[in-house]
Amino acid sequence: MNIPIPALTQEGNFSRLSLLYQKIRSRSLDLTKPLEIEDFNLQAMPDVSPPKWHLAHTTWFFETLILNTLPQYQVFDPDFHYLFNSYYKGLGLYHPRTQRGLLSKPSLKKVQDYRQTVDQKILNALEKERFNTEALQLLELGLHHEEQHQELLLTDIQYNFFTNPLGPVYREDLRKPHNSQVTPLKKLNYTEGLYQIGHPDKGFSFDNEKPRHQIFLKGFSLANRLITNSEYLEFIQDKAYQQPKLWLAQAWDWIEKEKIEHPLYWQKRDGYFWQFTLEGWQALHLNTPVAFINFFEADAFARWAGSRLPTEAEWEVAASQEEINGNFLEKDYLIPLAPETNQGLSQIFGDTWEWTTSAYGPYPGFKTFAGAPQEYNGKFMINQMVLRGGSCFS
Repeated sequence: MNIPIPALTQEGNFSRLSLLYQKIRSRSLDLTKPLEIEDFNLQAMPDVSPPKWHLAHTTWFFETLILNTLPQYQVFDPDFHYLFNSYYKGLGLYHPRTQRGLLSKPSLKKVQDYRQTVDQKILNALEKERFNTEALQLLELGLHHEEQHQELLLTDIQYNFFTNPLGPVYREDLRKPHNSQVTPLKKLNYTEGLYQIGHPDKGFSFDNEKPRHQIFLKGFSLANRLITNSEYLEFIQDKAYQQPKLWLAQAWDWIEKEKIEHPLYWQKRDGYFWQFTLEGWQALHLNTPVAFINFFEADAFARWAGSRLPTEAEWEVAASQEEINGNFLEKDYLIPLAPETNQGLSQIFGDTWEWTTSAYGPYPGFKTFAGAPQEYNGKFMINQMVLRGGSCFS
């Protein structure tokens, strides 16, 4: 979702941004409405953050990077700067990520008061047009940042609930997937040539999407849809998790150490697989895309299928020819869906993030954001692989 900000001199700019701010901030609260108070401090693993922390950290972003630019602004609570900074070393020390679930204080009520207070001050400053261009750009980044945390919030809730032997249900009123027939899997061909990739400087972009640049690609093929649970089940039934020749060396070490036999959120009961979703445990949906597999599993499946993962550039060239439409958070399924069409490339956006074989690194001429947000992306460009496409949580 792009959030373009018109020129500051354009009439109505501040009021439009005010409405957008309220919409996005309210959505975060809506996503937590199904939770009990006991759920707000859960941290089932070090890479998960508690829902209460997500609500506080996104508020910290608006307070620290935006409200603090206003003269005479008084912070809500000085201790929050340490507690809810995520990783901005240039802004000072912060509470260890692995210990966020130990923060029984501040209370959920105080975090909710924090959000309300910061929101009122942001909206008041917008109404009085007190923000300069730089502050508005940071506000735009903060709204995208909040949307990223909405996806993280759902992802973390699912993992937290998964670790509970009771298999709690997040929501029982989600839209139900349609019973679509599986579109036959086929290859779509793309020609060799010079292509432009990267953000074209229209509307919002993160710093890691720039600059736009030219690349050469040999001809390649891309599957017309995502791989289904049924197809991945064939991979399992062929004993792929017991065949070291299919796996990268580091991947096989992981398989052996963790005794991995199937994707996360799968469980075998009486010979049949079930999957854990935000609606609790359900019989495996055979026609929907396989999800929550890591890079090792995606790479091994592609090798088993006699193919490979696309590069990031190949993915972007193919995606750039398609309309941006898909099963995102707003559709309210919160689970990947079977494709609705058998024409051309489908499911390139939404449903599940898609692995590429490209390492996460800078584009030629990459520059970080200025100021504190320079730590937003650039310092993480190491030891990671690129995912593209978005998900049903984003």
